[in-house]
Amino acid sequence: MTSDPPAYVALGAFVRSQRELARLTLRQAAELARISNPYLSQIEHGLALPSVTVLTDLANALSVSAEMLLLRAAGVEPVGDGAVVPQTEDAIRHDPRLTDAQRKAMLGVLQAFTAAPVAASSANQKEPGATTVAPARRNNRKRATP
Repeated sequence: MTSDPPAYVALGAFVRSQRELARLTLRQAAELARISNPYLSQIEHGLALPSVTVLTDLANALSVSAEMLLLRAAGVEPVGDGAVVPQTEDAIRHDPRLTDAQRKAMLGVLQAFTAAPVAASSANQKEPGATTVAPARRNNRKRATP
């Protein structure tokens, strides 16, 4: 019996951990990815290396980026080279305390903060026709007591 390549085993362990983080059973994850239960089990145990199509479907089912799953399948650890660190996105996607709307908002904010910086001079310029709204004034008068 030959030993399984380390990339297969590492990918399988990663897929299983992501499935567990998503709180999905093997059957649920397989159904979402449109693959059979035994095939997903083989992937998780490092006995099979799925095609790019299956990896993409599996990434969607587990709410992880397909790029990260493809890199792991190739045996490459994903690194954040100026991009959003995958662990942060995954933590937001899998946080059970957040609603779908909150997840979407947080991912949008994260993307806005990690995008290429805008030049300071263009950020401070007003758009044509834009108006400035003054903050509301606070009434500092004291009430008369009866």
